[in-house]
Amino acid sequence: MANPKSLSYPAAAVFALLMMAISITNVDAAAVTFSVSSLGAKADGSTDSTKAFLSAWSNACASVNPAVIYVPAGRFLLSNAVFSGPCKNNAITFRIAGTLVAPSDYQVIGNAGNWLLFQHVNGVTISGGVLDGQGTGLWDCKSSGKSCPSGATTLSFSNSNNVVVSGLISLNSQMFHIVVNGCQNVKMQGVKVNAAGNSPNTDGIHVQMSSGVTILDSKISTGDDCVSVGPGTTNLWIENVACGPGHGISIGSLGKDQQEAGVQNVTVKTVTFTGTENGVRIKSWGRPSTGFARSILFQHIVMTNVQNPIVIDQNYCPNDKGCPGQASGVKVSDVTYQDIHGTSATEVAVKFDCSSMYPCNGIRLQDVKLTYNNQAAEASCIHAGGTTAGTVQPTSCF
Repeated sequence: MANPKSLSYPAAAVFALLMMAISITNVDAAAVTFSVSSLGAKADGSTDSTKAFLSAWSNACASVNPAVIYVPAGRFLLSNAVFSGPCKNNAITFRIAGTLVAPSDYQVIGNAGNWLLFQHVNGVTISGGVLDGQGTGLWDCKSSGKSCPSGATTLSFSNSNNVVVSGLISLNSQMFHIVVNGCQNVKMQGVKVNAAGNSPNTDGIHVQMSSGVTILDSKISTGDDCVSVGPGTTNLWIENVACGPGHGISIGSLGKDQQEAGVQNVTVKTVTFTGTENGVRIKSWGRPSTGFARSILFQHIVMTNVQNPIVIDQNYCPNDKGCPGQASGVKVSDVTYQDIHGTSATEVAVKFDCSSMYPCNGIRLQDVKLTYNNQAAEASCIHAGGTTAGTVQPTSCF
């Protein structure tokens, strides 16, 4: 083929356009699509389509070219499914126009741990769609005090890299809605999570042992933490999220294990909390641990009728088992609360209940204004040290 440098300008321009056209055509041609319907899935909400979805995954994973798994409109019943890598390409997109439905009998997947699990994958995108966990039956079982399965997480990513979840809706999960565990470079954008405010253990998005996770432009209404941040989470960015009902955004609980990875470089900004149990919370077990939480920024946050808008609780000890009378080993430091406004549903709007062994240090409050019943709220500090700047209400207790 002629060297474009030896061509005249018009000929070189034509040559460049030709090469671009060939390149674009090759990209379009390279992506292969697998429709779950063509592989036997039925959009009737009652026929088990798990095998068809796994067949589509097997085909997409074996493709050396980028692949699309297409889920058309309709309701597709799936039991628990594991989508495993590594694959022969790093660009598989689940394009979902319909709804994936879990079995209405919670016993079917209730002990499986996960309903939909992606593991050891690289470059997977989930675009659109609804995941209906049908968890209400299990919630009722748990509230009745009967013996019940623990429940399945709706969507899990484990030991995976370069994952995108965009425009997804998760409804009524049995347990957690979305879990990111042991992953690198995960982006969630435009995600909606919806479950009843009294649904047990239905955390919206849980992140642990992962780095480079971003959660943007999402709305989470559930019965537990909107976002929960577990041990080993670093470089987490949460922005433009609406939370409520729910238990707020929680770093922790940390320190459950004596040997535990820490949490650092977390940013939570431009978030609204409405009617939640907590706003921004750091929580650790009251017992020895090597864990830590540091370099954390909570910024541009609006609280509306939140029970505990700002809270650090280092004496977490459910049912007083395994920790009474002990001090948390988790070290909390370099935490900034900046531009946080709104209303508290309780008199104490700022509560720092830190470890007696490792007091919180480097806590910064800047431009914080929280009221209770149109009056000044209160602040409480135990084993906490820090500084203030700008207007801070309630008055600092450092």
